[in-house]
Amino acid sequence: MKLRTLAGLLAAAVLSGCLAACGGSPSADRTHTLIYGSGAYTRINPAMDEHGELNLLLFNGLTAHDGENRIIPGLAREWSFDRDTCTYTFQLEEQVRWHDGEPFTAEDVRFTIEAIMDPGNGSENAPNYEDVLEITVTGPHTLSFRLAAPNAAFLDYMSMPVLPRHLLEGEDMQTSAFFRSPIGTGPYRLARWDEGQSITLVRNEDYFQGPPQIGTIIFKIVPDDSARALQLRAGELDLALLSPQDAGRFADDAAYTEYRMTTSDYRGILFNFHHPYWKGNRDLIPAICCSLDRQAIVDTILLGHGIPAYGPLQRNPYNNENIEQYPYDPARARQLLEKAGCSMGPDGLYMRNGETVGFLLSVSAGDQVRLDMAQAAAQQLREVGIDCTVEIPTQIDWQGQMAYLIGWGSPFDADDHTYKVFGTGKGANYSGYSNPTADRYLAEARQTDDPAARAAAYAGFQQALASDPPFAFLCYVDADYVASARLQGISPDTVLGHHGVGIFWNVAEWTLEG
Repeated sequence: MKLRTLAGLLAAAVLSGCLAACGGSPSADRTHTLIYGSGAYTRINPAMDEHGELNLLLFNGLTAHDGENRIIPGLAREWSFDRDTCTYTFQLEEQVRWHDGEPFTAEDVRFTIEAIMDPGNGSENAPNYEDVLEITVTGPHTLSFRLAAPNAAFLDYMSMPVLPRHLLEGEDMQTSAFFRSPIGTGPYRLARWDEGQSITLVRNEDYFQGPPQIGTIIFKIVPDDSARALQLRAGELDLALLSPQDAGRFADDAAYTEYRMTTSDYRGILFNFHHPYWKGNRDLIPAICCSLDRQAIVDTILLGHGIPAYGPLQRNPYNNENIEQYPYDPARARQLLEKAGCSMGPDGLYMRNGETVGFLLSVSAGDQVRLDMAQAAAQQLREVGIDCTVEIPTQIDWQGQMAYLIGWGSPFDADDHTYKVFGTGKGANYSGYSNPTADRYLAEARQTDDPAARAAAYAGFQQALASDPPFAFLCYVDADYVASARLQGISPDTVLGHHGVGIFWNVAEWTLEG
């Protein structure tokens, strides 16, 4: 604990020196400090949560992903798989230390995965490890995982950031103060967190893969898209994820580089099957899907920076194009509604069993693009005769809301963001969707590494979803990053994940010129 305190004091001293030398502004030493326009954080807890850009800077997993999203070594230098016992054995790097100076060991790995697997901790990542039967530590730098059945995505899931056992054992994995001052093994360490303002990271000089090039990275909290664009233009930021409209304003300026990056990140209308309305009207969802002009949403809201969506695997090698895609067809939508017993009322809205056909669509605050999509979709539905109203609740009510403008998507193995999102009762299945056929195909797909067998299973899974839609898929969104031209090293061809996560995969190689 003394080492941890000393490390924090040293980091704070480094930052204070920088602030003093820079006249109180962390952006003045521009050759050594990168300022990133970030969304807000309430905690940094990769074991329980997903999607945090900070995770790649502060932590490491046993495995990692390269610029083509292939598995490469991380904290594990090598591994083997015994098919007879369905066991993975990992040999770990031996000179790794936590940011507080304590040595990293196999016990840290076991602690992290067991914490995720513990139902009492409520991790949405738990389905990734549900087939782990036993974790055996056979030495400080050797451990094995025995699985109940093969899992083709297991090495992808071992990119999960490892957490320090010596600081978290006995702590509440949801509420521990550790997640406000995390200690990792990554290329950067946390130096300072100013609530609602910024999170400052400093270079880990002892990083086991060699210290990164940029000395300090500041995650400046700027939740508003337009504000990020203004601050980027003013030189207050070096890198930001912008809306397509704001990114376009930098296209012809040599002082900036625009990175329009492909993602696996899709948007769709999630239907809450816990809600009584969908228990009686689930059969109307295909009509809702046919009412949506996805191309118009891509063209007008994304300015062409995306593609229409019809399923969760369009950016994956196992995508099945030969399924029902529900193309925009208002006439077909009306036919489906009327076949289901709906009739047009005098106000131009369909009625069924004495009540208006329609639903309330919830959208989280702070994402203008997502709100614009929801409003466009609601207008298209009303034109067909489905009463859809958009709301921005103060808090998401997963159990009580009728529908939600969801976003998901992973650039990694097809099991990721399908098994736990659409599988019955899984940790990230916020819709309460249940389809036994989809469950069977998802299980088959993860339990074989034969490409032909996996392709057949995922084809069946996607067909099951198309026949009984959990979402009305809308579009895939590109990630529009804009950076100061001084920033070099971004990998522009890497396919990113949900919320554009993944751009920092090679941050240790980035440089700032001038």
